[in-house]
Amino acid sequence: MPSLAALVKAYDVRGVVPDQWDEDVARALGAAFAHVVGVDDLDAESGLRRVVVGHDMRASSPGLAQAFAQGVSSQGGDVTMIGLCSTDGLYYASGALDVPGAMFTASHNPAQYNGIKLCRAGARPVGQDTGLGEVRDLAERYLDEGLPRLGKSGTVGERDVLAGYAAHLRGLVDLSGIRPLRVVVDAGNGMGGFTVPAVLEQGAGLAALPLQIIPLYFELDGTFPNHEANPLEPANLVDLQRAVLQHRADIGLAFDGDADRCFVIDERGAAVSPSAVTALVAAREIAKERAAGRDPVVIHNLISSRAVPETILEAGGTPVRTRVGHSFIKAQMAAERAVFGGEHSAHYYFRDFWYADTGMLAAMHVLAALGEQDRPLSALTARYERYVASGEINSTVPDALERTAAVRAHFEAAGVAVDELDGTTLTLDQPDGRPQWWLNLRASNTEPLLRLNVEAADEATMTQVRDRALAIIRA
Repeated sequence: MPSLAALVKAYDVRGVVPDQWDEDVARALGAAFAHVVGVDDLDAESGLRRVVVGHDMRASSPGLAQAFAQGVSSQGGDVTMIGLCSTDGLYYASGALDVPGAMFTASHNPAQYNGIKLCRAGARPVGQDTGLGEVRDLAERYLDEGLPRLGKSGTVGERDVLAGYAAHLRGLVDLSGIRPLRVVVDAGNGMGGFTVPAVLEQGAGLAALPLQIIPLYFELDGTFPNHEANPLEPANLVDLQRAVLQHRADIGLAFDGDADRCFVIDERGAAVSPSAVTALVAAREIAKERAAGRDPVVIHNLISSRAVPETILEAGGTPVRTRVGHSFIKAQMAAERAVFGGEHSAHYYFRDFWYADTGMLAAMHVLAALGEQDRPLSALTARYERYVASGEINSTVPDALERTAAVRAHFEAAGVAVDELDGTTLTLDQPDGRPQWWLNLRASNTEPLLRLNVEAADEATMTQVRDRALAIIRA
């Protein structure tokens, strides 16, 4: 049996179906997951707790999810199938039911891919260092030797959690009193087409909100016939930007394939950076915490704009900087009991959502902030767009460490500060302590790529630093 190393990544399972994995592999992964989560998720009466399993709209998802459930039940675990859901819908089920979970999705990847995002009870993440490596090794053994034979199998049942998910989010952000807003939503034929009608409209039986939703590509279609469900790529935002202008909308929202990330477009058709969204939501959550007499902590990764920690401090919160990656963010949030966390990739994490990420809740915060005052979105977010960023630029290099050292040597001569929290970050501050520019270089864990991010006080400085760094990297 071939190794599952190429399939089981640092944070999840992801690969081409059926070339890299199929229902037999899913069944083995389910059995392995039952044993790994059974170590610390035990129920006094039945042994292994229930596992909740959901899936996205890809053609291969229902069969893979069912096979995984068979693997869990073969080892005595009871499975609750929640059917179609977004990834944050699965996290809701794991948190609300207090059970481990498995979400079948390949997020924004092309149609031939599928994957699994795993969590322990309470939506706690499962990554390479928190059980995923053990799941991989056990699954490889089961594929080679067969599944362990137990005396009693568990049950597989069904449950609908969409209404509970929608009601939970509505309870966290009240949109009932905002001014009327016209909102274009591009679901990219992904799970946003399933969750937006439930949360922002009346699809789950909740009261109407003062929102006029104009849908783009709400039809669930795992072949993604209109564009990739990856809003991080500017080309995939063009249709939304055009529709916002055409309909004279107040705001545009774009969700990725499994609807756990949300990107925002303002009334001019311009993209609002995820860092600006992080700062805006952070200010709202800090205000709520301070009103309750608590000292709020907000997490941000080191690629986020420096406007984020500045905003957190200005609002009376404590910023905590962390490495890139949801497992680091979630672990740090739990350790700090942080109220909120944000990443440059448009993942947003909330203490009141079991420290898990939910693009829908972030979108609701932006809608509330916009609807609670009269200015357009571009004016509302301008205070958070303080610097000029390059975005992430990938370069194929034979030796990432050697190229990083070359960039560092070049810029150290200018008196930059260096830190190595995640990759190498070089910073040159202005006399007032604000950054003149900073850059970060991080090597990919899976490919011969070196990732460059640059931010500066102005366009000319950003361009100069970016181009000089790239010239060294690609020499």
